[in-house]
Amino acid sequence: MSEATLESQPKKDTKSATTERARNIAQGSNAGVPDFSKLVADHRAYFLSGVTRSAEWRESQLRALRSMVKDHAEDFYAALWSDLRRNRIDADLIDVKYTTSEIDHVLAHLRRWMKPVPISTPLQLAPSHAEVRFDPLGVGLIIGTWNYPLMLTLSPLVAAIAAGNCAVIKPSEVSAATAEAVARFIPQYLDRKAFSVVLGAVPETTALLEQPWDHIFFTGGTTVAKIVMTAAAKNLTPVVLELGGKNPTIVHSSANLRVAARRIAFGRWINTGQTCTAPDYVLVFKDVAAEFLKHLKETLIEFYGEDPQKSPDLGRIVSTHHFDRLIKLLDSGTIFHGGQHDRNERFIAPTVLTNVSPDSPAMQEEIFGPILPVLEVDSIQEVIQFVNARPCPLGLYVFSEDSSVTEQILSSTSSGDADVNDCTLQPTIHDLPFGGVGNSGMGKYHGEWGFRAYSNARGVLSHSTKIDIGGLRYPPYDHNRILREIVMPS
Repeated sequence: MSEATLESQPKKDTKSATTERARNIAQGSNAGVPDFSKLVADHRAYFLSGVTRSAEWRESQLRALRSMVKDHAEDFYAALWSDLRRNRIDADLIDVKYTTSEIDHVLAHLRRWMKPVPISTPLQLAPSHAEVRFDPLGVGLIIGTWNYPLMLTLSPLVAAIAAGNCAVIKPSEVSAATAEAVARFIPQYLDRKAFSVVLGAVPETTALLEQPWDHIFFTGGTTVAKIVMTAAAKNLTPVVLELGGKNPTIVHSSANLRVAARRIAFGRWINTGQTCTAPDYVLVFKDVAAEFLKHLKETLIEFYGEDPQKSPDLGRIVSTHHFDRLIKLLDSGTIFHGGQHDRNERFIAPTVLTNVSPDSPAMQEEIFGPILPVLEVDSIQEVIQFVNARPCPLGLYVFSEDSSVTEQILSSTSSGDADVNDCTLQPTIHDLPFGGVGNSGMGKYHGEWGFRAYSNARGVLSHSTKIDIGGLRYPPYDHNRILREIVMPS
């Protein structure tokens, strides 16, 4: 996710708004905000009691969270409609069913993840035993985001619970209805001594960042991520930063163009393009560009109709601020399809831009909306150079029936993750690590990767006292120096 504000603005933001917002956070705009030190201290005391370490407690909390999501699915559907006009099917599949399926996956594997991993030891240290234990970190802060305000807030919480941590959750107030629902229901289901929800905006987030956390999970943009990381550095607190970027989508000459068009359209325009893993721009080979664009236009008409404003499957832009930001990007190229918009409804039709310059505004920031620039390229090398000349994206997508083409692109570029012959689906695989690299973030989560992100991998070496060969390593070292090197290898 590109430049962003922390709470009152969506993750993807213009530089001016982001800079102003970041300045407020950096200056500590927290006058009149409660002191959260007691809240954190109470959670830490509970963590230190050892209650959260047991598998039984973790499983009970995960089951309670799953019950919360299922019991109040209708409330969450209504909240997501209010915040984003997200249709019921998308809300059910993405926010509700994905969250519950992730919990089910964690419950199925948690006890295995919790087991120490044995490590072989050298003969010189026999008899001994080595293992890696996964200890919970303590009390974490989870800063949620607005575009998937249920799933992207609860998914880090699932990982925190699985690893045996306490947490304070700060939802984004941009999706106010969902934030309020999360704040209302979590205390009804989860252990209140372990988990709290804080509502608010920049002042509250600023005050929270002043606390000595054991872990911070932030979903947002690079500008605020640096502020979060600076705050974390004061206490040497580990962070996961789930950011994003301009995700390139390559359509090779060998691609199944109709399938590529349909899958790209789905990935780009789900949630009205307000998705951190969405294709941000297309690099299509010139010899198939016209045919690809034809399929893409036909697909958009099939998906959303001739008048997409009437489509029940197309949401709205989260705020007028972002509506205005996106409208300015329409001048970055020729409108091949779409372009209709209605500020009163915060509606922008699915729009395809052609004749887009790499230096145009639409290519300088993550779009995070229903606009897709399509640029033509001549060669694989041009694709690689184009991608590598820009910050590392969160996702990279390659459409090709030639595996050598796919391998050449993947082995010559970098991204947080990738999807071949589809897009945006890689986060749905619970065992795949999800997260960025470089400007698109740091740290991975989902499944066991989330469990480990919230754990301290603690190496433990245990020895027997029944046999002591230490005489070879204890001073005085009067003779036989080679024995010292054998027993204490470098």
